[in-house]
Amino acid sequence: MLEDVRRPPARRRGFLAVAAVVVAAIAGTSLLAVLRQPELPQDLHGELTARVTALLERSSPEEHHHHGHHFEEDAGKIICAVDPFGVAPEGARSVAEVEWVYARHMCAITGPGTDWKTSVRVAGPLAVRLGHHTEVRVPAAGDGYPERVRELIPERLHEEAFADFGDDAALDAARARFEQAR
Repeated sequence: MLEDVRRPPARRRGFLAVAAVVVAAIAGTSLLAVLRQPELPQDLHGELTARVTALLERSSPEEHHHHGHHFEEDAGKIICAVDPFGVAPEGARSVAEVEWVYARHMCAITGPGTDWKTSVRVAGPLAVRLGHHTEVRVPAAGDGYPERVRELIPERLHEEAFADFGDDAALDAARARFEQAR
């Protein structure tokens, strides 16, 4: 019996099929990761991180209360990490063009005797209006929280709003500021 050399054996065809599926899965995952990444240029991301972090850290406990955070007046210094994931209008390329910043945040209170691991913290997505009348909006915790997040954050950014905090450098910087403030 003659073997057809143009056609690989069945076992090799099976291996090639599995390899093709794996490559397709990796490509699909990579494509989703690229699509999920913020459309913010690196310099804009950095400027927005610094601006929103400073805004949150300068806010009084009373102002944080209006944001939905409940810190006591004598709780200590407020230290925040911010990870912007979108802006409005979409496609803005400079801070001057940005009206709204959408970001994940995490704020901690230094408090007497607390360290980073045991500090009181609040975290989640928020929206910040920049300009003369700065405004911070944080969805209220509790029943219906996911719906309130979806109402606050544009639909194109919903996946990012529910994603984990992605900026390790911002968290490391917040930890360092926390330790300095204690």
